[in-house]
Parts: sequence; C-alpha cells; structure tokens
Amino acid sequence: MPPNPPAVLVFAASDPVCGAGLQADILTLSALGCQPLTVVTALTAQDTTGVEAVLPVAADFVRQQLHCLAADIAIAAIKVGLLGNADHARIAADAAMKLKVPLVLDPVLASGRGDKLADESLREALLAILLPHTELITPNIPEAYALFPEMPPDAPLPQLAQRMIARGARHVLITGAHAPTPEVINTLYSAEGKIRADHWPRLANSYHGSGCTLASAVAAFLARGYDMEAAVYEAQCYVSQTLRHAHHPGRGQAIPNRLFALPLP
Repeated sequence: MPPNPPAVLVFAASDPVCGAGLQADILTLSALGCQPLTVVTALTAQDTTGVEAVLPVAADFVRQQLHCLAADIAIAAIKVGLLGNADHARIAADAAMKLKVPLVLDPVLASGRGDKLADESLREALLAILLPHTELITPNIPEAYALFPEMPPDAPLPQLAQRMIARGARHVLITGAHAPTPEVINTLYSAEGKIRADHWPRLANSYHGSGCTLASAVAAFLARGYDMEAAVYEAQCYVSQTLRHAHHPGRGQAIPNRLFALPLP
C-alpha cells in the first residue's frame, strides 16, 4: 500500500458556494497531497456576492469533533479559518498545544464585500489566545489593520507584522492584493524582520476564497516537511495558478480552481 498522505486539521466554517471555508480547504489540501480533517465551526448562508448569515457551532460540539479526529489520526499541521466565537479560539489553541504541530491562522474578520464576521471578543481571543500558538498568520492588509484598531490607519505594514509577532506569532505573511500597487506583493516577516517579498501579476478579478486557499496551501506544504520560507513560496505559486484558472459561477466574485491540474474527462 502507498504511504498515508499527511493529515491537516482544519477549523473553519462551511461555505455552501464551496468557494471559501471548509470546502476550499478540502479541495486545496487534497490537490496538494494531504488528507483534510475538518472541524466545523459555523454554518453560513452566503453566495459569491457576500455572506447573509453565520450560525456558530456550539463549543462543546467543536471540541467533540476535535477529540474524535485527534484520537484516531496522526495530525501533521493545523489550519484555522473562520471561528464562531472566542471559545473556538481556545479549542484551537489547546489543539496546537497538545498536538505540537505547526498552526497556520487565516484571521477571517470580514467577508470579501466587508460583512463583519468577528466580534471584539473573538478579535481579542485571536491575539491573546491563538497567536502564541501560531507558526504563521496570513492576514491581508485590511485584516492586519483590523487586528489592531488602535493603530493609525497609515501605520507601516512591517510595524503591524511586528505587533503580531510580539503577541506570539512566529511568522507573518501579509498579502498585498488590497494595496494600490501595480503588482501584488506578499511579504513574509519573522522577529528578525522581512524574510522575503514575492511579486505577482495583478489579475483583474476579485476572488472568493483566495485567502483560505493560501493558508491551507501553506499548511499542506508544512505538513509535507517544507520549511516555512519554501512552504510560503510554493503555496503562492499554487494559489497563483488557481486564480488564473478561476471561474464565475455566480453574480459576484470568481472562484479559484483548486483542481486546475486535473484534466477533464
């Protein structure tokens, strides 16, 4: 029998469009040779134009999902997306402490059109409870500022990155799709400063689930044994192709094609 693929544990919400959330994570991890394990944190009513409603899952049931998976399957990495409340952040942090595997945090605070998805208690829990157990956090520029509302709106991005590192994150990848630059520049930081800045062509579309895809792709490469710098670069290469092969099933954002490499029958 072939060896088992590395398993990546995902905390995220269900997206009925299958463009973001758990469904995006499942497709990404599967495409990159990993076994996805999913802990559902919330149900959502949404489409490609935005999120209409979020129904958090009870914390006890989130914990029960985790315990079943962790007792049965060896886990190589954790990816955390949308959490329903601060209790979910505590559960994810406990998982990282017990499993002692890298955790990648995609701090989902709002939808692509700006629908608020996290309250103040969850924002504080991400900073105080989850960041100290985070190997990599992957905010876009609006999320980086939203994590620290006390910071001035023109605070330099390296300063925001160092604030996240001071709160416990080992690495920070700030993605630059929202910056007014000719290219998209994604920058990876550690406590020593900038590690690398990758430049990508700016595509014309807006995408549903690109952040989920990136965080899951990094988790996949970490689970497969890549170091952080290589995992971040390879994940960006993969995401770039998913965006180039994206499609428009609805009236709103395009959906990345995570299975672009598979030929159609």
